[in-house]
Amino acid sequence: MRGMDTSAVMGARRAPTRSQRGAALLGAMLLVSLVAALAATAVWQQWRLTEVERHERGRQQALWLVQGALDWARLILREDARSGGADHLGEPWAVALQEARLSSFLASDGKASGLGDLSEVFLSGQIEDLQGRLNLSNLMDGDKVSLPDVQMAERLFELLELPPARVQQMARALLAAKAAAGPSSSMAGMGAASAAGFMPTRIEELVWLGLPADQLARLAPHVSLLSERTTLNLNTASAELLSASLKGLDLGQARRLVQSRQRQHWRDLAAANDALGPPLAFEAQRHGVQSRHFLITGHLRRDDLMVSQQALVRRDGLDVRVLWRQSGGRALEPQPASLRP
Repeated sequence: MRGMDTSAVMGARRAPTRSQRGAALLGAMLLVSLVAALAATAVWQQWRLTEVERHERGRQQALWLVQGALDWARLILREDARSGGADHLGEPWAVALQEARLSSFLASDGKASGLGDLSEVFLSGQIEDLQGRLNLSNLMDGDKVSLPDVQMAERLFELLELPPARVQQMARALLAAKAAAGPSSSMAGMGAASAAGFMPTRIEELVWLGLPADQLARLAPHVSLLSERTTLNLNTASAELLSASLKGLDLGQARRLVQSRQRQHWRDLAAANDALGPPLAFEAQRHGVQSRHFLITGHLRRDDLMVSQQALVRRDGLDVRVLWRQSGGRALEPQPASLRP
């Protein structure tokens, strides 16, 4: 009996020991899983922070590079001013830069060393003459509407199949915005006006004046919004703008003038009037062959990032000053290696 009792006691002691071992093993597995999950989370967060920092560093570097391209464009405009004469589409500033590797420009100057791997950095851009467009600031003549400029804009609206009545509305809205923003909102003092939230300073802001987005998209390539009244550069204006700028000049005649201008630009207003022929004549008050306002656009693509910058500059002699600048960036969809340039 004592032997049987001892065996029973020993069995009873072993059973809880096995259960405890199973519970301990399960607890250890859960602890290992928890530690692994926490470690994986910490590693992911660290990777995420590293990626964010890498992208931000890449974006800042890209902005510096595209800023350098902007300064390069300003230098081109400055060198063009040294030669003087008329501004036309046959000059170096008017040639758009197609997308090309940045390293190819630096290698030609022997400056590529020490700048890291630039083989996958691509730069493109262009300089546009904003006085080759209809300046909407001309709709205002002091504190009243400029009727001749309104009529010019109405003719452009008709050519673009937009409602001409919208011009008068826009002119009155610009005058009201200027008055609401106060004396500091003269178009030369755009910063205060923009801060007041009334006077638009860029074409895309014309929606503030009630211009529908679809009409703005059609109008934008043909108009500008500059800091002062300007003349229309006959050497860079489109056929539509030439036709709209002079009553009685139909679109067919304007296109023939553009073709003639491509063979030989007009050195002065007299040359343009010779090409036009009587009885019509361009007016010195609203037409010219020189420009002071230019829009510089630059794009830089690096890996999966695209950075863009636009700047409005005003050229006074050899001084090329930035009036406003805006930058933007976006992530690109990764491309298969076979599709990359």
